[in-house]
Amino acid sequence: MLAMPGDPPAGDGWTGEFKHDGYRAIAYVEPGGLRVLSRNNNSLLAQFPEVEALSTVCGRHSVVLDGEIVAVGRDGVPDFSLLQHRRGAPTRWSRTKAPVQYFVFDLLYLDGRSLLGEPYRLRRQLLIDLQLPGVAAVQVPPAFPDTEPEVLLEVAREYGFEGAVFKRANSVYLPGRRSRTWIKCPLTETQEVVVGGWTPGEGSRASSFGSLLLGAHDAQGRLIYIGRVGSSLSEAMLQEIRRTLDRLTAPESPFSEPVPREHARTARWVRPELVGEVTFRSWTSGGHLRHAVWRGRRDDRSPGSVTLPAQ
Repeated sequence: MLAMPGDPPAGDGWTGEFKHDGYRAIAYVEPGGLRVLSRNNNSLLAQFPEVEALSTVCGRHSVVLDGEIVAVGRDGVPDFSLLQHRRGAPTRWSRTKAPVQYFVFDLLYLDGRSLLGEPYRLRRQLLIDLQLPGVAAVQVPPAFPDTEPEVLLEVAREYGFEGAVFKRANSVYLPGRRSRTWIKCPLTETQEVVVGGWTPGEGSRASSFGSLLLGAHDAQGRLIYIGRVGSSLSEAMLQEIRRTLDRLTAPESPFSEPVPREHARTARWVRPELVGEVTFRSWTSGGHLRHAVWRGRRDDRSPGSVTLPAQ
């Protein structure tokens, strides 16, 4: 189940949670078995072996959990940029640089009983009743019933969280669907993107690239060009992404409409398979990102799942 972006809700009957930016993951735990899957149904256990702690902390219970795999910085706040160190097989260095935790926020199944049709308030209480020990790799972050949204967002801003999510206390769980009974209120605008091309770099970037040409799918499934990004990329990121781009070379643009001439003039096109995430200030009247900044790759997303915001 996914939250809809929107304004902080008014009225009673909402519970707030801090928004943690990481890899969304569903965990299937039973005695003698564990699966942890991303939104595109890829196993995450090899990449994040810390999450194997679920087998221990859930004891003899059979559960299905919804949560987020996050990398927590020294300040105790999840930092999405740290997750970029955990791409591919983990090493001793990457696990030290970016240790991860599984933040559990929902309970979907408990000991033979489906909880999908139960209200959020009950699912949350049953999750608390499990009394997961809270070892370093598995945490149940707090929730804040009937708290003023503006207060929670101010606390999120003060402590460096990404924002907040507000959930109707009576909301049922709708697998794979967005619902207005969950509303996400990020403090910074973000957008998932598909890379459809790149422009050559100059000077210190001559061996990598100057900018990435970005798109997202509309309601008809067409890949729409939404702008470019070239800032906030470390040298290691530049080289790693360039190697990926070289493997994806394509003869023509994957975008459904012509890219602006000044962006397309030197463009090199690629198959639209590389997914990332950017922050940005706002949308232009022409539907492009204004002042986009690269946050990192999203290997947990499939290109087809990257869509334009709902109008």
